[in-house]
Amino acid sequence: MSTAGGKGRGTRKTKRDLAGEAFEAGLEAARSNSALRAVGFTVCRKEKCDLAPHRGLVRVDSEGVLHAHPDRLAAPEAWAWAIAHAAIHLGFGHVPAAQGVRTQPDRFDLAARCVAVNRFLLTFPVGLTPENLPDRYPDGDEERLAAHWRRGGLPAAYEHCGTAGDEPDQLLLPWPTWRGTPTDWQLAFAHALTRTMSAAMDMAGGRRASLDDEPVRMRPWEKALSWFISSYPLLGGIAAGIRIVADVELAHAHGISVAAVDAEAGEIYINPLRRFDDEEWRFILAHEMLHAALRHGDRCGTRDPYLFNIAADYVINGWLREMQVGTMPDGLLYDPELAGLSAEEVYDRIVGDLRRMRRLATPRGKGVGDILGGPLGSPRDYVDLDEFYRRGLARGFDLHERQERGLLPAGLVEEIRALSHPPLPWDARLARWFDEFVPSPQAVRTYARPSRRQSATPDIPRAGRYFPPEEIARCTFGVVLDTSGSMDRTLLGKALGAIASYAAARDVPAARVVFCDAAPHDAGFLPVTEIAGRVRVRGRGGTELQPGVDLLHRADDFPPGAPVLVITDGWCDVLRVRREHAYLIPQGARLPFTAQGPVFRVR
Repeated sequence: MSTAGGKGRGTRKTKRDLAGEAFEAGLEAARSNSALRAVGFTVCRKEKCDLAPHRGLVRVDSEGVLHAHPDRLAAPEAWAWAIAHAAIHLGFGHVPAAQGVRTQPDRFDLAARCVAVNRFLLTFPVGLTPENLPDRYPDGDEERLAAHWRRGGLPAAYEHCGTAGDEPDQLLLPWPTWRGTPTDWQLAFAHALTRTMSAAMDMAGGRRASLDDEPVRMRPWEKALSWFISSYPLLGGIAAGIRIVADVELAHAHGISVAAVDAEAGEIYINPLRRFDDEEWRFILAHEMLHAALRHGDRCGTRDPYLFNIAADYVINGWLREMQVGTMPDGLLYDPELAGLSAEEVYDRIVGDLRRMRRLATPRGKGVGDILGGPLGSPRDYVDLDEFYRRGLARGFDLHERQERGLLPAGLVEEIRALSHPPLPWDARLARWFDEFVPSPQAVRTYARPSRRQSATPDIPRAGRYFPPEEIARCTFGVVLDTSGSMDRTLLGKALGAIASYAAARDVPAARVVFCDAAPHDAGFLPVTEIAGRVRVRGRGGTELQPGVDLLHRADDFPPGAPVLVITDGWCDVLRVRREHAYLIPQGARLPFTAQGPVFRVR
């Protein structure tokens, strides 16, 4: 029973320590970061601590102790940032726990070290950065900054950017009398950062849900792909851009026994039901990546795609065995007698025994090639596939040689170096064709037309230059232009623009043009600058180009030695051209016959 006048005597509330609660919340937030937690610092927040700052928040000493102000009231986010700042001083080695004479850092060293820590915290956010600090810091390491400021003066903005106000926030104590191994906070912090970055990559790759979760067990083909990225630089750049599609239904639907690759999509399709060890998966993935990187699908040309795939398999498997990349699974193609040959040379050897070759198996299966002509799923967009694979192999080869990872097969090195020199674009190759078969008129030297005499030697006559009129008649060419409805206007614009510019540069006054769709339309000799203006896409059904070619063959006013350029989208009839000729088609299109002249593919 309570007595009068004793109201609240037994119910007195304890006064809350708001400063202590904020500090504990900030300390918990800082220690929740695995990299800071690994530093292993301790905290001192005693009432009478001579090492605690008087006007700041935290000071760190060389024993790994963070001395916090005992009753300073600050937000938990401010405490978290200050504790992180002090802990990173330990992680960066600014207060080393090394035995020997310890010299206190001067004001320039203190400022430079705080700048380095604050600059790191901008990319490694913990807590809330104080508003009075700059949002940008100068580049350079601590020693360089300190030396620069000793020569030119210390900027006021960086003089007190630590956690102890206008006092030093780093303190080196005398070496203790006890003997023991000092804590290497710098090494612990580096290892923790490495683990954090690895966990972040695992989370980005879907192998863990968060940074704190345990990583999901990687499947064997994923481990093999990661091995190339981390441990095999020759194919590491290619592996970083390749995506593995492990879909059972997709593999069964397309008859993929083990693996197949589509270079354009940047995808390797595997059958996840097949069981191989890690070394065998490395061999399989390296096999498919080399198919894509060396562009075996595009190099096939007019050859049989399956037989060329077989030939490339023999070459690649021989290289991988020589390089000792993984272990070759049973059933893949290998013949030591074919060592040192290119895929084209192997193709020429095996093409004579078609019955036996049809029974051979690629990683995709028996009788089918593992180089796909298109993506099986949704395609991935690359700006330039040739540039991607060429750059990946070239950089990997440089790293492989620089790190002395072992010898590579001479054939593979030769192909990589050949890929390092990108092929000429279609317009440059077309220009070379014009140089060879549509020569520009060359000036003739003759004394019948003397030139001006040089002032240095006025007594020596020199031959003049002039262009014989009969040369101009030979500087022309014929154009058979597909104007059917299937022709792309962009292709027409690029092709005709290139033709006009090259012809004008070679002083070709006119070209013989024949427009073709369902029937030929002879436009006669047109000025090269007006060809594009005369083009009209007619779109009357199928395309018959042979009548247009025959028209030029029979024309009396068309020189017999003049070349012919055929511009089409590939949807045409089989052509027979009985004079020098070339074809201009879109990238990715194919002619329905074996071309006897050069083929320029417009990108």
